[in-house]
Amino acid sequence: MLLEISHPLELFKLTAWLDSMLRSLMPDWGALLIEFVLIGLVLLLAYAVIALALIYIERKITAFFQCRLGPNRVGKYGIIQSVADMVKILLKEIIPIDHVDKILFYLAPFFVIVSSMLTFGALPFGNGLHVVDFNIGLFYLIAVSSLSIIGVLLAGWSSNNKYSMIGAMRSGAQFISYELSAGLSLMTIAVLSGSLQLSTIVESQTYVYHWNLFRGHIPALIAFVIYLIAGHAETNRGPFDLPEAESELTAGYHTEYSGLQFGFFYLAEYLNMFIIAGIATTVFLGGWNPVQIEGWNGFNEVMNWIPSYVWFFAKTGVLIFLSLWVRWTFPRLRIDQLLNLEWKYLLPINLVNLVVMAVLVVFGLYIK
Repeated sequence: MLLEISHPLELFKLTAWLDSMLRSLMPDWGALLIEFVLIGLVLLLAYAVIALALIYIERKITAFFQCRLGPNRVGKYGIIQSVADMVKILLKEIIPIDHVDKILFYLAPFFVIVSSMLTFGALPFGNGLHVVDFNIGLFYLIAVSSLSIIGVLLAGWSSNNKYSMIGAMRSGAQFISYELSAGLSLMTIAVLSGSLQLSTIVESQTYVYHWNLFRGHIPALIAFVIYLIAGHAETNRGPFDLPEAESELTAGYHTEYSGLQFGFFYLAEYLNMFIIAGIATTVFLGGWNPVQIEGWNGFNEVMNWIPSYVWFFAKTGVLIFLSLWVRWTFPRLRIDQLLNLEWKYLLPINLVNLVVMAVLVVFGLYIK
């Protein structure tokens, strides 16, 4: 079928009807090809809509933190401001830059956008609302999300600009360093869950105290906090925005980019923030599962009425708000402070934490 949907029922009926209609009109391979194209279009649309929504939300939350209004002119409460900015960036001229490596220069934004798109497509947005459900889903997310650093390094090196090159080198050092902590945090929960498949990880977190954040005791809490820190650093957002430090490097690795090319980097940054929060929701906070408490049957029935995708986006939204709160609260770190935090503190803690979690699982000391 187009998507394996078990909830909501209406969407399941729609996809089942579309699948049966296509198969009655053409061979199976043709029906599958059309379904793949439709899924790709839906993902692209969702990608753009979520990015535009996050841009508007961040502007409003930032304004609240800084005691101002934020966007308030284009549309009611400025709600169409992001759309207007998107139209503007699509119409902007792409300024040709002399003495650049043209192939790598134009290829770099696509590495960044494709990497975030591949990761975005594997997130389980609801009960059955996923495009792919690999049995190594957690490993897949770590692998494809790492591809974006190739685009950043290509952008810095091919731009023939010292500021771009310094920004790319900073980003490479930062991303590779914090990728270790992010991966080890996720592996800690993989040890607890006994599976790398995202749907299996979510289905094992039925009740609130079965969420991996709680059932793994202190090691799971430590892994959660470290993952949020490392994930935030991987998105190059303050206080970890050294690769784009405006006061030092103008715009960092994308200094020489303009128009739609710059827009690719801009969109990927916001989607990466959503992806980090979405992975944390899936792995630590029960994913699409509603808030349920064993024995509270009436309460659980009410919670079940809320669609699974609403729960996923609500939990993800809370983590995104936390990310924005951190960005607009703490000052930017120096590059040596940033790397010291990872290599001298987070990584050793993570390694010990992984061993402790393995001991808990071996001796059955976690909540079952």
